[in-house]
Amino acid sequence: MSDVASDAPQSLSDEAILARFRASKNPPSGSQTLGFELLAVRQADREIEVGFNARADLLCNPMGQIQGGYVCAMLDECMSVAGMITSGMTHVVPTLEMKTSFLRPTMPGSLRGVGRVVKWGRTVCFMEGELYDPEGRLLAKSTGTAIPTPFANFKKK
Repeated sequence: MSDVASDAPQSLSDEAILARFRASKNPPSGSQTLGFELLAVRQADREIEVGFNARADLLCNPMGQIQGGYVCAMLDECMSVAGMITSGMTHVVPTLEMKTSFLRPTMPGSLRGVGRVVKWGRTVCFMEGELYDPEGRLLAKSTGTAIPTPFANFKKK
């Protein structure tokens, strides 16, 4: 396996990628449901920072906490976007497997996610994601593996 620094192109600046995400007129419906907003791109660190607006009317369980599946979806979103950006915006990174540890209840409102690529190879990449509350407390953490796949392989039929 090879490290991304030598294999993945980085033709767009961090600012250009951030602007591209913010200008998107048709974000994925899952991202919209989660209240996804890309806040920062750090290609040199293979890391991104994301904001989520976790709405109580959509995402909560009967205890008033964000349901665990939505927490997993937020972490998966962080890791997947980190992978796309690490590839130089040439690949998607469909998740092969993911493990999540829930450290404390996730309440509705503003949340911050961090996604990073730990290792990038030709056939698999290893990622991490973390979700924080507004006070900076770690709520949940995930690790995942994914298959780097060129965007060209995902043409709509």
